Amino acid sequence: MKTSPVCSIVALLLLTAIAWPGAGAGESPAEPSEKLILSAPVTHSDWMLRDGVAWGPDGVRHMLDMCKASGWNRVYWRVLDGGRSLYKSALLNAQGKWDEDNFWHPVSAEDKAMHAKYTGGMSEADRAALLAKLERYDYGTFDTLAEAVRYGHEIGLEIHAWISINEDDHGWGIQSRFSKEHPDTRWRKRDGTLYRSQHSFAYPEVMQYKLAVVEEIIANYGVDGVFLDWIRTGDVRDNPQNDAEGVADRGYETPLVEGFKKRYGIDPHEIPNSDERWVRYRALPHTEFMRGVRTLVTAKRPSIPIAVMVMQPWGYRGFQDKIDGNLRGMLLDVETWAREGLIDAAVAAGYYLEGGSAELAYKALQAETGNKVDVWLYEWVPDNVEDFKQNFGVAQQVGARQILFWEGDYIDGRENKEELQAYMRAHAQETEPGGK
Repeated sequence: MKTSPVCSIVALLLLTAIAWPGAGAGESPAEPSEKLILSAPVTHSDWMLRDGVAWGPDGVRHMLDMCKASGWNRVYWRVLDGGRSLYKSALLNAQGKWDEDNFWHPVSAEDKAMHAKYTGGMSEADRAALLAKLERYDYGTFDTLAEAVRYGHEIGLEIHAWISINEDDHGWGIQSRFSKEHPDTRWRKRDGTLYRSQHSFAYPEVMQYKLAVVEEIIANYGVDGVFLDWIRTGDVRDNPQNDAEGVADRGYETPLVEGFKKRYGIDPHEIPNSDERWVRYRALPHTEFMRGVRTLVTAKRPSIPIAVMVMQPWGYRGFQDKIDGNLRGMLLDVETWAREGLIDAAVAAGYYLEGGSAELAYKALQAETGNKVDVWLYEWVPDNVEDFKQNFGVAQQVGARQILFWEGDYIDGRENKEELQAYMRAHAQETEPGGK
């Protein structure tokens, strides 16, 4: 049985040969007999780290041609890299040069030790070389989303906007402009400690900003859907972000504390962090945000779907730090989102502690959403045809209509890539831009 790797920084993973979680060993599964929707997320800045990928339109064409050849007819194009934009934005600084103090150039001894834990003692020379690659291009000079939509539609691909909505940094060193300008609206732990970059939707200015990001994208680009990623949550130096039970340790911002006192007559510091009333109260701003997203989409682009990537009961962050599901672990009331029709689809991220699997995560999310939305199966880009058969077999077994293969650029590193792509393509259901 393949085992799940310890979660690390995306850019580092691109340079490492990793065996991602898959199905059990043994006899090959039966030949797939039906077609499913195959899809993949794409991070342009990650794919650019691979050898031979051109900057500009040629690079985007290569990425989308690889998706098309793989049968991935729905592509989730990443629009934010931490707190920076990969599209033309009036709200965010464009990705480019990192802050002076960053994950790949840590300044303090403590931060250097943190970096070493994530990278296994990567040398300073290797760190500098990778940072130089990451900073080669200024995304203020090239709108990747515009080109992805243009060319993707030309070759018959759906291009959805992948928005890491809960993230204002990544690793550390690409903090959003908003985060730097509004330090007082950041998450606060029970002991009063402020997070370094993440912001509470309980503050009106945060809610307004986050909704404005979504509006900017759907108003200015002909995307085929919105894919809200709630998993990515900023500066790794703030890990763990949950207590020993896996319950979120944040939410002690003033608006939430005072609002809870007014409603229940209790200071949340005087009850357990896991008190159900307190957990559900802290989740309310995220639900209000999702209502705002649904209102925006209905008003401006009523035909496009809203999908979310959320957690599952076996999830973890960082160094196996337990996350106790969506409500308790992430303060996301996904059950209410589905019941109120705020989302059209959902997928559970595929990082599992012992006992978890793609199949169990799928079933858990299906139960959580009450079969009211389309649930996708999350798998890693297969190594070969046999891996794909296993993935496809699981999807058929649980009744999934769509597989999300994480993450698109891995296809360029697979041996016998053309054979794998041809096989996937033969079992992919066609989709068309502009529809669900």
